[in-house]
Amino acid sequence: MAPYLLRRTAFLLGSLLAAAALLFVLLRLLPGDPANALLSVGATPEQMAAARRQIGSDLPLPEQFWSWLAGLARLDLGTSFVSRLPVGPEIAARLVVTVPLTLLSFALAVAVALPVGFVAAWRSDRWYGPLLNGISQLGLAVPVFWIGMLLVTVFALRLRVLPAGGFPRQDWADPVRALTSLALPVVTIALVMSASLIRYVRSATLDVLGGDYLRTARALGASFAGAMWRHGLRNAAVPVISILGIELATTFLGAVVVESVFTLPGLGTMLVEGIAEHDYPVIQGVLVVSTFAVLVIGFAADLVQRLIDPRLRAHVGGGRP
Repeated sequence: MAPYLLRRTAFLLGSLLAAAALLFVLLRLLPGDPANALLSVGATPEQMAAARRQIGSDLPLPEQFWSWLAGLARLDLGTSFVSRLPVGPEIAARLVVTVPLTLLSFALAVAVALPVGFVAAWRSDRWYGPLLNGISQLGLAVPVFWIGMLLVTVFALRLRVLPAGGFPRQDWADPVRALTSLALPVVTIALVMSASLIRYVRSATLDVLGGDYLRTARALGASFAGAMWRHGLRNAAVPVISILGIELATTFLGAVVVESVFTLPGLGTMLVEGIAEHDYPVIQGVLVVSTFAVLVIGFAADLVQRLIDPRLRAHVGGGRP
């Protein structure tokens, strides 16, 4: 596995470098001058020139890029144009909200999708099998922000059992209050994610149920539960794990919508504020951290697949990715 891990690590670092370069170029193509973030309306040309020198946007683009890349190699994400604070510590403070939101939503979605998807496939000949599948299809069609607003209307405005939004200023000093603040956002994301996961779990389970190896195990006297545990679970887990990695990465990236609905001070809100203010260091920092997280999640999902499936491990020494 060592050569494979080295190749994957090199691929991860190369992908991160390519994403950083693409991000840098695309940001510079956007309309607007980042120096405006430091100035009020009606600034003179001299003030604009001084602001550009202050943030370094008057330098040639290659010099700006190499300066930013050198800082990135030192884990320095730069300084915000607006707040004049280091971007790295600010991102770390926002991750205190975004990471628990993502992981709790993911855990809840998996806890719902695995049994429901299995039952939808196992009992596809019963009335509730197609019903569960239809409900998951409906969940895919409903926008996440609409679900969030519906939950706020019911549980926050009418029943008044959960807060409509916000997060404690002391972060996790009071865990109960923090979890209560995340309850509705977590359920919102989990409902949308589980609708997608149910379809994939159902499809993987149907493939296993129709497999010759499962029928052979049953013919040899194994119970259905025993055959599924010994032979079906591993085969169904391989494609599902790949989808779980994609869903986890998508949830992390898509937190911006839910954080906006529930006014959570997370990474998504920080990105929206940075875009509105043309704060390049903030935008670059958030997107680089998000890209790195997505790459690491994909790497971890691929590694788990190879640990589970010996057929994939057999290709490691053959030079395949």
